[in-house]
Amino acid sequence: MSATLVTGAAGFIGSHLVESLLADGERVIGVDNFDPFYDAATKRGNLRTALDHPNYVFVEADVRDTTVMQALLEGYRVTRIAHLAARAGVRPSIRDPLGYIDANVNGTASLLSAVTRAAGYPDGVQQVVFASSSSVYGAAARVPFREEDATDTPASPYAATKKAGEVWCHCHHHLTGVPITCLRFFTVYGPRQRPDLAIHKFTRLIDAGQPVPFFGDGSSSRDYTFVSDTIAGIRAALDRPGGFKIYNLGRSDPVTLREMVATIEAAFGKEAILDRQADQPGDVPVTYADVTKANRELGYAPQVPFAEGVRRFVEWYRERSEGS
Repeated sequence: MSATLVTGAAGFIGSHLVESLLADGERVIGVDNFDPFYDAATKRGNLRTALDHPNYVFVEADVRDTTVMQALLEGYRVTRIAHLAARAGVRPSIRDPLGYIDANVNGTASLLSAVTRAAGYPDGVQQVVFASSSSVYGAAARVPFREEDATDTPASPYAATKKAGEVWCHCHHHLTGVPITCLRFFTVYGPRQRPDLAIHKFTRLIDAGQPVPFFGDGSSSRDYTFVSDTIAGIRAALDRPGGFKIYNLGRSDPVTLREMVATIEAAFGKEAILDRQADQPGDVPVTYADVTKANRELGYAPQVPFAEGVRRFVEWYRERSEGS
């Protein structure tokens, strides 16, 4: 029985993808190195449900270890890869650019090298999906962002590493013919979201009655995308190999910082205490996905409105807080 490999399987998006694949009877191999960017106990908690499934194998490993990755590809007859493992975050990348290059660029290059070395076994890897980011568009003036727009002016080391990952994927496809799809995620949120990301962080601070960092005048906007919609896009890409492709996965409905805070306040029933601060280096004023191509070629059609997604997140947060 062939398998799908998910890197970053203990993370926010990775753990949801694993559970979605398992629910449809897939055999899944999960890999994560529990990078200390945030608490490993949180990530181990993300694994709890999947670890009980008979079709799931979890391996604690680093994608930069080409020997281990080649052995996994061959040993489990991996035919599809969802490469989600990465160091995330714009502001932390400014503090540690070399660490981000190592994890994100070298990690992607090492994994693809393992794919090449393992290419001789029966079937081989037939599709790689690479998790890119809307940050590759930089501070683009034209909205919505389209896949053919220029992406050579990233505003942060994190964005630069994601652009470099896309370029490496193209090179690998050109040289080997392995189909690769790059998906540019737009501010994914929902249950299990990383604790440092805005919706999770703001909810926690509002709940505790602590000041919420409010950067700029509140007009900056993000194309928030609920995690189940992102998972649907990844699943569609895994099922449709073919050449080298790039797709936006967003909701195509940007929400301002002011609106985001107000939506959390309404869902939580508490008012935020705002700590107004200047705009931060590396931040961009807007992200806004044109998903026409993803809709046409992948059937991607986001279903969860922002207010509903925040309601679901707050419900999860409350259940988790009450159970801790």
